[in-house]
Amino acid sequence: MRVVVIFIAALFTLGLAAFGVVAAQRGNAPILASLFQPHAASPTLASPTLVSQATPAQQAASPARSGPVTQVAQATTTVSDAPQPAAAEPATPTRVAQNSGPVTPDRFNPPPGPAAASPAPAGAPASQQQAAAAPAHPIPACDKPDAIGLSRIVEIDTTGGPAFGTEHFKQYDFLRDHEVVLTFDDGPWKGNTPAVLKALQDNCAKATFFEIGEHATWYPEISKMVAAAGMTIGSHTWSHKDLARNPYAKDIEQAKQEIEMGASAVQMAVGAPIAPFFRFPDLQQPPELIAYLGTRNISTFSADIDTTDFKLSKPDAVIKSAMTKLAKNGKGILLMHDFKPATAEAMPELLRQLKAGGYKIVHMVPKFALTTIPKYDDMVRAQDKFSNANNTRPESSVVKTINE
Repeated sequence: MRVVVIFIAALFTLGLAAFGVVAAQRGNAPILASLFQPHAASPTLASPTLVSQATPAQQAASPARSGPVTQVAQATTTVSDAPQPAAAEPATPTRVAQNSGPVTPDRFNPPPGPAAASPAPAGAPASQQQAAAAPAHPIPACDKPDAIGLSRIVEIDTTGGPAFGTEHFKQYDFLRDHEVVLTFDDGPWKGNTPAVLKALQDNCAKATFFEIGEHATWYPEISKMVAAAGMTIGSHTWSHKDLARNPYAKDIEQAKQEIEMGASAVQMAVGAPIAPFFRFPDLQQPPELIAYLGTRNISTFSADIDTTDFKLSKPDAVIKSAMTKLAKNGKGILLMHDFKPATAEAMPELLRQLKAGGYKIVHMVPKFALTTIPKYDDMVRAQDKFSNANNTRPESSVVKTINE
């Protein structure tokens, strides 16, 4: 009987133990379930966005991106290979480049500068196409209210050697009514050329100077002054020889040398490329030499109006000649000489009368610079037989004032 009681008591104890385990499991069910369910987003705190940095191997495995690099601004935290604390501090917004490698500044972030003009659509009117092109030679601002200034700048494409000046060449008459191009021959010359230059600068005007090569070697500082003022510089032979006469008329090689040495000398005096513009002395223009200039892509310039100032000794006479011929012609490329004192003296008043008469100044610039020929550069250097002997040191190191 005792054995039966003990057996029943053991069964009862086991039953109570089993019941307790089940109850315990039921009571902890919400806790266990929470380990496998995502947390709901907090209505008051937003977790920072994590931006992981792909490893080089991951980057290589990822498909290549096409198109421009995009810069994306967003809040990030730094993610490294080491474990991060559960509660990270908010990160400062960072600009992230969404590409597989570093941004190349010159490809994707060019330095700031003037925006390029958008091209006009195909078939657009010529006026729209001109407006779309950024001007290579903008007209400088003029702060002198009484100055004549510039109304237009024209670019001359000298390819093939086109010729200008209706006195001899009628095809390219590019000036409009009451437009004037100022040109000067035979400089640079001490005193006269600087006076002409000052008158032009005082009036915000520009001109083209056809310089004699030999003169340029005598006064290179004046050639540089003319160039620095923004004037256009062409050439006018080496020594102002009439190339339509002998020996040049019979010997084209000698004539070419006179032309090319002049161009080389002027460019060497300026110290920078000059315009491929050429004017024949006395406007004597042998056809074979015009053809030769065409092979060099150098334009020949005659004139529309020759003021004949080389014959005039009074400034008033120069002004009267220019204004009378302009009134008859209505416009024109004016031929004058900065070599002549009367012309230099006449310039301030001539510019004043041009403005009063409603004339406008047009400035010519070349599309391409002149390229000289080394052979003729050497010939110019050879003219100065003693300059390269022992005079290689600067003057300041050779001559010094020790008492005054």
